[in-house]
Amino acid sequence: MHLLKNKKGLSVVVTTLIILVVSVLLATVVTFYAINVTTTRVQEESLFLTKQHVWFNTTGSWAQAAIVIVNTGGKDVVLDKISVRGQESEWQTVYYWRTSNVTISDDLEVTSTNITGASFNITVQGATRTFQQASNDLTLKSGWTMVVYVMNPDSVALNDVGITVGITVFTSNAQYYKETNIEAAQ
Repeated sequence: MHLLKNKKGLSVVVTTLIILVVSVLLATVVTFYAINVTTTRVQEESLFLTKQHVWFNTTGSWAQAAIVIVNTGGKDVVLDKISVRGQESEWQTVYYWRTSNVTISDDLEVTSTNITGASFNITVQGATRTFQQASNDLTLKSGWTMVVYVMNPDSVALNDVGITVGITVFTSNAQYYKETNIEAAQ
């Protein structure tokens, strides 16, 4: 009986409000902490595709595709496959050159001959570069640039000159797509 007559206690309404305010503040702090952890520790994958071309050599009856891939994201990526016009390119038809210190601002050029063998040389950005034949998935470090040539992509023929086609680069997390017109090369 002595407890009911104590006039110094808090009312039920005030106690409930205090509990609600404390729980909302605690939930807000936990939410901001979780957002901070995920945004600062998780780096995003981002590729920038540019300088895309698909050529068909009208005198040699062979096709060639080329594209520049820049890793602008905060983490290294693995290129799982490259497709031209929706057809996956076999790795033995893909040739690449990677750089961390050359910015590619010049346009890419078609080679004068059909690309064969384990490597070939072509002028990129004013200097002769050696391209290696791919044998498996390709890696691209954050901040690096890769120039890719695909020899004889499937489904590109003489009658396709002038048609718009897409070049798609696949990673484990995303697909990056660019369109270009098939050009005649001689």
